[in-house]
Amino acid sequence: MTRINPEIIKKDFPIFNQDIHGRKLVYLDNGATTQKPLQVIEAMAGYNKIAHGNPHRGAHKLSVEATKAYNSSKETVRKFINAKSTEEIIFTRNTTESLNLIAYSYGREFINEGDEILLAISEHHSNILPWQRLAKERKAILKYMYLNAEGRIPLDEIKNKISEKTKLVSVGHMSNVLGTIHPVEEIIHHAHRVGAVVVVDGAQSAPHMKVDVQEMDADFFVFSGHKMLGPMGIGVLYGKKEILEKMSPFLLGGDMIEYVYEQEATFAPLPYRLEAGTQNVEGAVGIKAAMEYLEKIGLDKIEEHEKELTQYALDRMLSLPYIDIIGPKDLEMRGGLISFTIDGIHPHDIATILDSYGVAIRAGHHCTQPLMRFLDLHATSRISFYLYNTKDDVDQFIEGVKNVRKWFGYGS
Repeated sequence: MTRINPEIIKKDFPIFNQDIHGRKLVYLDNGATTQKPLQVIEAMAGYNKIAHGNPHRGAHKLSVEATKAYNSSKETVRKFINAKSTEEIIFTRNTTESLNLIAYSYGREFINEGDEILLAISEHHSNILPWQRLAKERKAILKYMYLNAEGRIPLDEIKNKISEKTKLVSVGHMSNVLGTIHPVEEIIHHAHRVGAVVVVDGAQSAPHMKVDVQEMDADFFVFSGHKMLGPMGIGVLYGKKEILEKMSPFLLGGDMIEYVYEQEATFAPLPYRLEAGTQNVEGAVGIKAAMEYLEKIGLDKIEEHEKELTQYALDRMLSLPYIDIIGPKDLEMRGGLISFTIDGIHPHDIATILDSYGVAIRAGHHCTQPLMRFLDLHATSRISFYLYNTKDDVDQFIEGVKNVRKWFGYGS
């Protein structure tokens, strides 16, 4: 397999033409949001220049062109995750909204008193808070699968926690803190055996590896455009058609109706019945261009490149005795992000000082406070890779870490 050349790829990204604090930008915060290539920026600008209109509502040319752009994006998303039909693709604002839509529309309809909802302790707050509210409203029971010392969900934990009472399991495909790729196929298999529905949060996986929702057999799969070279404000909710058809709309209003009378209304068919209001066509155009860019390079090549970078970074970081890696220290079932701490230095100080050296990383609890308590940590620093990162980026990060130590009087 031909390797990708990140130095060539970087030329597509205008943001890397600038310096940060007088230094070359090293962007290692891709787990939070990614940068946009010219192809995405120009696609969105092109739409705004010549085709901007309100979709599904007008007979004039601009409205028709906006509708075509919107529907074309749905087909691109369908192919990207191998859904059966565009009826199974719902556009939202982001992963968070997708999860809330499921909790509200599916959860309120099908979760009852005494039912069990199962999560992993490593979940992002967006995949905890909607289920907390639902459990309280419906008098359901919220349970968690806990991790082993390597940051993985043990098979016994899956088997023991999924029971006849389990009605819904919601789990992140890849942890945004540990980099762990959870065994979602195994979880789905055991959940389906007891008739439970499974939601997979793919915010950290869909941008970095090939996802086939039919092969995975997930009932729902959700992700965001801004973590995969696209714009903010556009997210995807995939759901099996037979499940989506049973769900009541989350939002009510324009474009999701069939007929409205004074005292009642009927709703449009899928996917429109779950997409109230004027759609984000500009965002849809952007996520389409982003997916086409990723497909042209190849998700398999991107995944391989990130594995190589992650191994290189792990080797360099593990050679420094004052760095503690949080999560798996090998490449087995892990993705391209690494959380860490440095002895005696707060993660926020690490991130702030690294920024002065042109290195952008993340620091904090990463919206995973239950996981932090489970790990007995307050915060970590995190680096996360994408297709435009290089080994030189890792080297600049390591040199920055050594300078952080100097700032605090530890030497290098």
